[in-house]
Amino acid sequence: MKIQERLLKFVTRTNWVLLTLASALGLLWATPAFTGGIICGGLIVTINFHLLYRTLKKALVPTSLTSHNVILAKYYARFIISGLIIFVLIFKHIVNPIGLFIGLSVVVVSITLATLVEFKNLFLKEAV
Repeated sequence: MKIQERLLKFVTRTNWVLLTLASALGLLWATPAFTGGIICGGLIVTINFHLLYRTLKKALVPTSLTSHNVILAKYYARFIISGLIIFVLIFKHIVNPIGLFIGLSVVVVSITLATLVEFKNLFLKEAV
C-alpha cells in the first residue's frame, strides 16, 4: 500500500473516531449547545475533507484530467457553503462557538496524528 493511501485511510478513520470520542465526551460533560457545536463542526469538516478527496481523485485521473478552474470553483463553493453554515450556527445561537471550534479541529488533529505516526514508522525503520 502506498504511503498516500495509508495516510488517507488513517486520517479518514481517525476523523470519525475523534468526532465520536469528542461527541461522547461532550454528551457526558458539556451542555447540549456545546456538544452540538462539536458534532456540527466535526461533521462540517469531515464531510468537506471527504468531498475534497473525491474532487481531487476524479480530477487527477489521467484519462480525464479536470481543469484547475473547476477544482478551485468546487473548493470555493464548499468553502462558502461551510462559512454560511458556520455563520448561521453561531449567529442564531444554535451551538456554542468553542464547541464548534473543537469540532472543526477534528481533521487538523487527525492529520497531525497521521504525521506523527508516519514519522515514528520512518525513524523506526531506519533504526532497525
